[in-house]
Amino acid sequence: MEGNGRVRIAVDAMGGDYAPAEVVRGAIQAVRNQEVEIILVGPEERLRAELAPYGTASLPLHIHHTDQFIADGEHPAVALREKPQASVAVAARLVQEGQAKAAVSMGHTGAAMIAAHWILGTMEGIDRPVGGGIPFALAPQTVVLDLGPNVDCKPRQFVQFAALGIAYARCLLGLDNPAVALLANGSEEGKGNRQGQKAYQLLKKSGLNFIGNVEGWDLLSGRANVVVCDGFVGNILLKFGEGLSAALARWLRERLASLLPMPEIQRLINELQDLLEIEKRIGGGPLLGVKGVMVVGHGRSRAPGVEKAIGQAKRAVESHLIETIEEELSKIH
Repeated sequence: MEGNGRVRIAVDAMGGDYAPAEVVRGAIQAVRNQEVEIILVGPEERLRAELAPYGTASLPLHIHHTDQFIADGEHPAVALREKPQASVAVAARLVQEGQAKAAVSMGHTGAAMIAAHWILGTMEGIDRPVGGGIPFALAPQTVVLDLGPNVDCKPRQFVQFAALGIAYARCLLGLDNPAVALLANGSEEGKGNRQGQKAYQLLKKSGLNFIGNVEGWDLLSGRANVVVCDGFVGNILLKFGEGLSAALARWLRERLASLLPMPEIQRLINELQDLLEIEKRIGGGPLLGVKGVMVVGHGRSRAPGVEKAIGQAKRAVESHLIETIEEELSKIH
């Protein structure tokens, strides 16, 4: 928290499909609607031009200049080595130096993860940063990890995911003793591939509240509060939800066109997208396991999604997410 009671957040103004225009608009909405102070990271002249129409002189909104950023199609690790002052790296560095309490990027997830790993560093016992969150509003108390950054995981990483998910559920969902499960192709012990079978045995001995395997249909039942899986599987699950949302939206438009006025159809479609698309609901989620709060949002997000991602960063800071994660990691047997 800063002296004015606001949480200071560094925002990668050049990250995302609609940057910097939509990122700047989202940042303006955030400072007007939430108790936050924003540092926009990017080319100063370009950002001032984006800010000019909105009359922001009196707002707690600042610019940290850098003329480097990660462009679409660039390999994130190579680009960050060649561009050490890339906007996503500078935003992470502001957190590492204590000039901001959190960072937000709507850009390339891989670049944000590598920047967080290299600059903020990972916590003891964590191999790499982990991406997770609540993929479906139909199960508002079920966190899934990993949702993409980590593929070809080692069995021990599933235990790391579980501890990180418990901290997430405690801080951001208010759950005292979250139930942990392993996503598999059957509920019985012994189901799954070799990776999952080994992870099952480690989770049994971890001392965490492990309830065993869950299958795909259990994800919306609320049976488990933390579901762990390989990032390859988690990302397919996440993208399937997005694709299902788009397909159902088309179906609703076609079937209801003769029954309801278009504004009512669009309202139903918006509700559907809120249920099935994570970025429409919360904007983004924190990278877990790094020594600082860094929230990564969906690259397609417009200003409302950017504002929501900034709100997630604020909540993570205020709920002491980092300290809670460190506490959970220390409990793993």
